[in-house]
Amino acid sequence: MGIPIHDRLNILKTISSVRLINLVKLQAGYMLTNLSGRLFLWGFPFSLSVEPTTSCNLRCPECPSGLRQFSRNTGMMDFESYRSVIDQTHKHLMYLLLYFQGEPYLNPSFFDFVKYAKKRNIYTATSTNAHFLTDDNARKTIESGLDRLIISLDGIGQEAYATYRVGGRYDRVIKGIENMVRWKKEMKSRTPHIIVQFIVFRSNEHQLDEVRHLCKKLGVDELQFKTAQINDYKNGNPLIPTLEKYSRYRKLPDGTWEFRNKLPNRCYRMWTGNVITWDGLVVPCCFDKDAEYRMGDLNTHDFRTIWKSDAYRQFRKTVFSRRRSVEICRNCTEGMKI
Repeated sequence: MGIPIHDRLNILKTISSVRLINLVKLQAGYMLTNLSGRLFLWGFPFSLSVEPTTSCNLRCPECPSGLRQFSRNTGMMDFESYRSVIDQTHKHLMYLLLYFQGEPYLNPSFFDFVKYAKKRNIYTATSTNAHFLTDDNARKTIESGLDRLIISLDGIGQEAYATYRVGGRYDRVIKGIENMVRWKKEMKSRTPHIIVQFIVFRSNEHQLDEVRHLCKKLGVDELQFKTAQINDYKNGNPLIPTLEKYSRYRKLPDGTWEFRNKLPNRCYRMWTGNVITWDGLVVPCCFDKDAEYRMGDLNTHDFRTIWKSDAYRQFRKTVFSRRRSVEICRNCTEGMKI
């Protein structure tokens, strides 16, 4: 189930002369930094994650939103704050993920968020647990112009699904997928590109062939298998799959576990994008779920100032010299492939 060419074209259609020059500058700076060991940052991020809300209807055990264990403030982004973010970044921005923590469809302005970004010719994506993909919301999703819809489906059948998606209903997820596929056909729309994302756990690793068959039957555009992030893995965890290919961790002879990634002192994400929380905090990447490494606050400084700030520059230097010393990097999949 490969990626249709129209989805790739939708991303390419966002390229303007300004954005293309910015891409070249970012790539050149990153390559030169790797070659010289000195920091060269030219341009601005072409990718951004914006958090519509921290609220969620589920209680997934490895998620701070699901566990209700944030140390930072929780809430929903209002449209004016969102518009300010887009207005400050749109000249260079090509890819926008309307998701960080929480369930995006719980924000009543979600469809307006998508529409506003589309007016700026930005490729839009989101990730959802699909419990709110009602018939009406499925139609509105297509009307909004959303380019990519990632749907989490981590188990076939209620028992396997709810092992991780605690409080969730398998039948509602399937119905939500069916609503999206049906409305795409009825409206003769090529968007959104529907991706079913299957996080592989020990509880569902025997269902890989089954989910392939299901996705083909449902008519989604793509199926992606994802490795699970486990917060406390050193002494093992029943969620860690036995299939090594789909595990971020490996067991050591003494019975403890370690992260498989070698964590080289570099990270492309430090050049290409970052995350903005619902209340305007700028954090370096999606692994900083609790916004512990705050590079700035859009309520007090503009985005360009934060992106080029001394604090951000020093953080990049640390990643490129002592990456293992950064807590959020120790569970990062940058460079890991399955």
